[in-house]
Amino acid sequence: MRKAATTKAATTRTSTAAGAKATTARKAPKAESHLAMVRRARRINRELAEVYPYAHPELDFRNPFELLVATVLSAQTTDLRVNQTTPALFAAYPTPEDMAAAVPEEMEEIIRPTGFFRAKTKSLLGLSAALRDEFGGEVPGRLEDLVKLPGVGRKTANVVLGNAFGVPGITVDTHFGRLVRRWKWTDEEDPVKVEAVVAGIFPKSEWTMLSHRVVFHGRRICHSRKPACGACPIAPLCPSYGEGETDPEKARKLLKYEMGGYPGQRLSPPADYPGKPAPALGAE
Repeated sequence: MRKAATTKAATTRTSTAAGAKATTARKAPKAESHLAMVRRARRINRELAEVYPYAHPELDFRNPFELLVATVLSAQTTDLRVNQTTPALFAAYPTPEDMAAAVPEEMEEIIRPTGFFRAKTKSLLGLSAALRDEFGGEVPGRLEDLVKLPGVGRKTANVVLGNAFGVPGITVDTHFGRLVRRWKWTDEEDPVKVEAVVAGIFPKSEWTMLSHRVVFHGRRICHSRKPACGACPIAPLCPSYGEGETDPEKARKLLKYEMGGYPGQRLSPPADYPGKPAPALGAE
């Protein structure tokens, strides 16, 4: 009951705030100073923290190795599909040593639902062997070591560092990049440049949670093709307000996951998540 009430309250606050504020939303002045942009960006972060106090990584994991593998698998697919696939994968290969010794064709069959399964199998076999041979079977806690592993780029490394080791990092995925450009924090397209710009706006202590909040907002309200502007709690702070549906009632129908009353992406979400767990593979 408490979770249902929390979800309803969050959705109501989102819709009410958007409905009351959207009429006053204006495009950010073209001559907005850097200082004004920084202040606006930090206010957006504070407001998102109120809307999504439960923001978290949407991949199921129990240890750094599982998070690393899940993040590699998440390329070109949804976190939901990864979460539905990894239980069988980790049951078969619970450690780097086990995974490094896997028969490729057998692993390919397990991870087939995530797409690009041959390339991903090659990456998982390679990174598992590297962990076994170079790091004593443990996932390293340094960016410079992680990015040397097969299939691991800067984004994946930051996910692992921020959520498995508590090392602050900014995760620039498609949602993050899209939103920060809509908010006019930067016009950069390159993820590394986006990361550098955003890192200069926020204190390091905010980097990991900022990433979660922005991604949560992008997946639930600020969609790529049709953002739910009329149900957005930060509409007055958004210079791109109006790109999507501005009618509050129509916008509410566009909300996803717990904001729309639907299951989330994790089969095992954190205890404070107010929505429903995702269904297992084949149970959708």
